[in-house]
Amino acid sequence: MLTTGLCSVTFRQLEPPALLDLAAQAGLAAVEWGADVHVPAGDLAAARDVAARTADAGLLVASYGSYWRARPGDDVAEVLATAHALGAPRVRVWAGEAGSAAAREPADRRPVVRALAEAVRRADDLGLRIGTESHGGTLTDTTASTLQLLAEVDDLVGRPALTTYWQPTVDASDEEALGELGALVDRVSTVHAFSWGPGTRRNPLRAREALWTRVLTVLRGSGRDHDVLLEFVPDDDPGALEREARALREWLNAAPATR
Repeated sequence: MLTTGLCSVTFRQLEPPALLDLAAQAGLAAVEWGADVHVPAGDLAAARDVAARTADAGLLVASYGSYWRARPGDDVAEVLATAHALGAPRVRVWAGEAGSAAAREPADRRPVVRALAEAVRRADDLGLRIGTESHGGTLTDTTASTLQLLAEVDDLVGRPALTTYWQPTVDASDEEALGELGALVDRVSTVHAFSWGPGTRRNPLRAREALWTRVLTVLRGSGRDHDVLLEFVPDDDPGALEREARALREWLNAAPATR
């Protein structure tokens, strides 16, 4: 099943009630709540309030976008407690603070791997999953490094441990992006859907219709559940959400289930 939703960071300027109204009116099913503005880590009262408001709006909490970085000395307990209070099934994290090119040796990667493994173990106690975001300046900045990281954490935990989020690499062609997704799809929990280019210029989702229709077909055929969350609408304009959500739902309904 593919679940459509919205990343709350898309509209940092809105309070949770207004954001929920917008998401519901756009026909979306879920919200990933971010720690940067809407649900700060450690504010359990805010987390519980947002959880209740989300349920009252008829929406799901897709995940908690924590921005926690897996590195020595960064305790994940507060983040996990907040995610639990929010009712999030998953916590989105960043894999350290250095890109893969700067962490070539096992010793460079080991602290991040250990921090992620410990986060997974502690998340298990609360019934939560940990998902790494595909992001520059971290060990998930390339597909090869992401696959290596997943395997490294699996080895420490003793089972498939992490999920990963996916989004197209900046300025990647459609074929390159689809190749990345194909290599990772068996571990992908969530896709952040937006259309950038050139660079980080924010375009309407339909500007990359040829890519996103094929992405949804790949996800449909994976045999797994995935969240597909809208992010980075043009001009951060709340008025653009209904149009973006309509395009996503249209393609989703048309996507064949093939692998």
